[in-house]
Amino acid sequence: MSDSVKSLMTELANRGPHRVLRGDLAFAGQPGAVYTPAEGFSLPGVAFGHGWMANVDHYRALLEHLASWGIVVAAPNSERGPVPSHLGLATDLLTALDICTGVRLGLGQISVNPARLGLVGHGMGAGAAVIAASQRPAIAAVAALFPAPTAPTAESCAPTITVPGLILAGATDIDAIDSNATSLATAWGGTAVLRSIDKASGPGLAEGRRVLSTLGAGKAEPKTQKTVRALLTGFLLATLTDDKRYASFVEADAAIPKTQIVDPNAVVEPPKKKSPVGQISQLLGR
Repeated sequence: MSDSVKSLMTELANRGPHRVLRGDLAFAGQPGAVYTPAEGFSLPGVAFGHGWMANVDHYRALLEHLASWGIVVAAPNSERGPVPSHLGLATDLLTALDICTGVRLGLGQISVNPARLGLVGHGMGAGAAVIAASQRPAIAAVAALFPAPTAPTAESCAPTITVPGLILAGATDIDAIDSNATSLATAWGGTAVLRSIDKASGPGLAEGRRVLSTLGAGKAEPKTQKTVRALLTGFLLATLTDDKRYASFVEADAAIPKTQIVDPNAVVEPPKKKSPVGQISQLLGR
């Protein structure tokens, strides 16, 4: 593991140099929030999909973090009920990107480059991001954070995606019934890097208290959140800005602290662990 990767992880885990602004997507007819650097033209932009029964406020620190590193982030706040439409969330992600590229943000001092667009999601939002990417050839990168099964399946859409992918899984739940990280990585049409995060679980990415904790979804995990912020920021800066300093974040053999590279083709799947939250979300999602 090179000292440069270690230092980059430390650097990227902290806030970036930009002051952050928060806006409301509702002004353009889409419920949700948008986080931007205070100014900048031709910026990279991503749409972020939330997890099941979550809302954008559960990811505020993550979204602000990306914006502090010069990335515009639009997060739809739709499909939050117990019976979400994954296709609907995918459509809203693409709508959010269209808003970012079609409207001058802030006080007119912020614009997004349509050639620098990415899709990111957590849990069911990760699956929705993959579905959306399969419908929009202009997407330059996709990050699936602790992906969960969706309908239609993300695996059925992934073979058409040839842009770089980052798939993160929790070391404690990569084999759980509500994780399809390995099968998604196997189905990816281009190059997707699958990493497990040490001592992490998927529900731990959401910030603050959630109603799902009563169903055994687990608590927020600050260490998981910090590691994901660094990994995701490095991946997006490498893929959407072509900054060579962050090339390690898209390399399949790069050793990165607190993570392990997983070869999905070498995984011998054991019996899936049962998760009440995963079972419920998979049954109710449509």
